[in-house]
Amino acid sequence: MRTNKSLRMALVCLGVLMFATLAGWAKTYHFASTKIDPSAMGDVDVSKDKNGNAVVSLRVEHLAKPTMLTPPSTMYVVWFQQPGSEPENEGQLKVGDDLRGQLRTTTPLHSFDIFVTAETDPTTRTPSDQVLLQTRVQE
Repeated sequence: MRTNKSLRMALVCLGVLMFATLAGWAKTYHFASTKIDPSAMGDVDVSKDKNGNAVVSLRVEHLAKPTMLTPPSTMYVVWFQQPGSEPENEGQLKVGDDLRGQLRTTTPLHSFDIFVTAETDPTTRTPSDQVLLQTRVQE
């Protein structure tokens, strides 16, 4: 009887320790909006995969339809930029009728800026000046 109780307690402690360790690997960063769309907001969750890459999951809300901006655009693009490097296009951020969007990607970068721009071409290699959201990831 005593062994079962001790075993259960050890398993509970192990589970709590594992959860705390896993939760410690993920960090949440908050986007700052700009004057282009001050109501826009969002978060970025960054965790590590088994290879040490950063798994980046971003969620945005209250992001105006790109066609409603001045000047109008057709889509949003997410960019990652390491200090001293050129920005990298990480893909199109699709925004639904509920003004929410999300994107999940993996990167070998560890300390970098993330920003969202309004664009007319999803494959552009240079971000426009229309930055709507931005944050800095520090690992």
